[in-house]
Amino acid sequence: MTEKDFCPGCNIPYNEKEVINALYTCPECGLHYKIHPQKRIDYLADSGSFTEISGDLNSLNPAGFSGYEEKLSIAKDKTNMNEAIITGTCTIEGKPVILGIMTFDFMGGSMGSVVGEKVSRVFLKGAMEKKPVIIYTTSGGARMQEGIISLFQMAKTASAAAALSKEGIPYFVVLCDPTTGGVTASFAMLANIIMAEPDALIGFAGPRVIEGTIKQKLPKGFQRAEFQMEKGFVDIIVPRKDQKKVISALIDLHRRKT
Repeated sequence: MTEKDFCPGCNIPYNEKEVINALYTCPECGLHYKIHPQKRIDYLADSGSFTEISGDLNSLNPAGFSGYEEKLSIAKDKTNMNEAIITGTCTIEGKPVILGIMTFDFMGGSMGSVVGEKVSRVFLKGAMEKKPVIIYTTSGGARMQEGIISLFQMAKTASAAAALSKEGIPYFVVLCDPTTGGVTASFAMLANIIMAEPDALIGFAGPRVIEGTIKQKLPKGFQRAEFQMEKGFVDIIVPRKDQKKVISALIDLHRRKT
């Protein structure tokens, strides 16, 4: 066996079929492995209901950053995606929703102009069509290759989320491992209900930066989902196997009275 045959959480050998049947989690310790957005769509959306939107958007190189085009090309080949998020419409247990799912495998899930635009469109479409919005986040933060334009996306996505909130339409987020930087500091923490996958890393800056700033030693695991829920930053931790039914129930609980 190679190292890849062992779970990095419990170091127990695993059967690939069992891992797939457990929605890419360890059957022994429950560790949630990183998962491609299409596989999330497969277990979350009703069969055949997902229709992609904004799939034709591609990043340019507004800052003229050397090698950026090559990095984008590599990321596209690696993920079979145009960008670090896929967005679309679907139904979840028969309920129409607008869905966005990020992947860390596309340049660390970094948020550049296209990611910000696609997220903003999701919120605005939800507001216009009166449909709940669900976003799965995983990101290392802003995309440095796009300079200040990447930072603009924090305000842009937050503004679009406010437009959704103004219409009284619910927005639910699932924080996946890891969710950090500018994504955490903007739309990821603006949801009506903030969910997280077990043991997901959630934060803004890294531990060394924080400790150097506040001159204090931080507790072990302070950026993990369980600690964040204890301190009130996360509302509920939802294992992958339960996410569809929990999101469906939340949609019902937030349904507008007519």
